[in-house]
Amino acid sequence: MAISMQMITRGWLILRLTDDSPFALSLVVLSFGLPMTIVSPFGGALADRFSRRKIIILTQSINIIMTLILATLDLTGLIRFWHLIVTGVANGTMASLNMPSRQSIVSDMVPADDLMNAISLNSSGMNITRIVGPALAGVLIVFLDTAGVLYLIALAYAIAVLFTAFIAEGEKGKSKKGRGMVTDIFDGVKYAKGDPTLFGLLILCFVPALFGFPYVALLPAWSKEVLNAGSDGLGLLMMCMGIGSLIGSLVLASLKKLRKRGYVIMAASLVWGLLLTTFSQCISYPTALSVVFFLGVISAFFMALNMSLLQYYASENMRGRIVSLSMMTFGIMPLSAVPFGAIAERIGTDNSLMIAGVLLCLFAFLFFFTYPKFRNVS
Repeated sequence: MAISMQMITRGWLILRLTDDSPFALSLVVLSFGLPMTIVSPFGGALADRFSRRKIIILTQSINIIMTLILATLDLTGLIRFWHLIVTGVANGTMASLNMPSRQSIVSDMVPADDLMNAISLNSSGMNITRIVGPALAGVLIVFLDTAGVLYLIALAYAIAVLFTAFIAEGEKGKSKKGRGMVTDIFDGVKYAKGDPTLFGLLILCFVPALFGFPYVALLPAWSKEVLNAGSDGLGLLMMCMGIGSLIGSLVLASLKKLRKRGYVIMAASLVWGLLLTTFSQCISYPTALSVVFFLGVISAFFMALNMSLLQYYASENMRGRIVSLSMMTFGIMPLSAVPFGAIAERIGTDNSLMIAGVLLCLFAFLFFFTYPKFRNVS
């Protein structure tokens, strides 16, 4: 809930401070995502060494402090654009340390045969907040302004810490603590590179991160530029995407047995690109709502299936590090958002997103024909 509300609130605050600049939006998203590329491998090594539950609690507690600082700066009128950059780096670092533990702790709770369903169900829970969070933030900004909503976001982080404290699993690390952290990281990379299935899954993480997700960072600018939407309209767009994401993850969670998963995940990547291309050229609000709904469906289905396969094929003592490698894609996403933001400044956000969709389609085709062994993943 905190993350979903923060995306809308931060985006609206950036537009207010920078005179509606899509490039500024991409820079702040970059500040959040770049640490995920650098720090995520350390988060994975920590998840395989120490209590995953305690790592989650510590990182979320620091997020509370960062959000309270940002809210107070906004309330007092002292907020500046560079504050958003600094807090973005801090939040991104905490997410890098948090997410490998948060994802891999699921495999501590359920048997391997139920892992796909469990991860999809976990994704469904998060997607419920993606439905409520954006709409709630969009409306509350009107009444409480961005500062008031940021204080509520800090409260949501605090509730997350409270409930995480009740989790019993994820207390012990699996790797040998006598080894160095850097050695652990390189062992994880070597392990992933030596397994064709895991290596293919990681490639499929990076391609949508480069071309499939920049639209999320640029959505505030696109909604104002193309649809002339306000904060409430942006919130509804994000809510519709969240509803689609919920349905996509629930569909995967309900499947007892999914065959030819290699073909399925590659097809999902192609459909993602086609939908993004279509969305970029929407000129009416109802059409945009329907297309962004299906974007949510296919992206959530793809990401949940990819994560479940990664954890299924990774050994128990390597699971945190393999998950952390996939988390690095969340850092790659902002790196791609910056050039697409710069392109949007020159030729319009709609055309920039169309280019991203076309590139995603092309790379999906390229992967299908150059990596034939991956089609046999079951």
